[in-house]
Amino acid sequence: MSKTLQNTLWILALAVLLLGVPRLAGAIADLFDYQAIDPDGSYAWISVHHIVQALVFIVMIAAVTRHKSLDFGLKWGKKDLGKKYVINFTLFFCLGSLAAHAITFFSATFQPFPYPLTATNILGQMGFQLLLSGPSEELIFRAFAITMLALFIRGRVVMEKLSHANLIAAVIFGLAHVGISFEPFSLTYHPFQVFLSIGLGIVYGDCYEKTGSVFYPMILHSISNVIMVGLTIIATIILI
Repeated sequence: MSKTLQNTLWILALAVLLLGVPRLAGAIADLFDYQAIDPDGSYAWISVHHIVQALVFIVMIAAVTRHKSLDFGLKWGKKDLGKKYVINFTLFFCLGSLAAHAITFFSATFQPFPYPLTATNILGQMGFQLLLSGPSEELIFRAFAITMLALFIRGRVVMEKLSHANLIAAVIFGLAHVGISFEPFSLTYHPFQVFLSIGLGIVYGDCYEKTGSVFYPMILHSISNVIMVGLTIIATIILI
């Protein structure tokens, strides 16, 4: 088997795993009734979904490390560099998010918070974004994906600054934001969200590779989600 074919099959196998486990987690989350605690569906289902998918990958990481000595970044790594990433990212993302929201206001494309503005919905959604979104997704798409891809996929692009493993993981992360239905078959996605996810995925991956820790990308991811959702909530309260 040629090296190119081997690498392609490895990427496809990992992509199926990375995209398939979240769907399995969704099926498990569907088994529960959240009406009593979350009648508007703002946070309970997605919280269970992210907990389940994280647990699946924790088990897989534990299984892999029993047979092969791999570093999945489950330590604090280079703390000074990690702190620098968090501070710089927070500043730039705040400015970018404010600009993006301003553009949606003036172009009449602003999408309000999709749930009734009750305290439960706001606290539940913000709690999910802060505590579960980053840790769950970064464990999957950075710690597991980049580490496993790097076993076979090596090399760098963009003046040797971007690893192939990081780029591929980011693209798969973008694809994870595409909704797929099979009965009938259809794809639902927002192009801006997909490309933003890929771009942010590259940043998170760069942070993961350079700090040697998945904890900082988790923090970056949670910060970005809290800022975006928080600004949407504030804007919804002001405008509607």
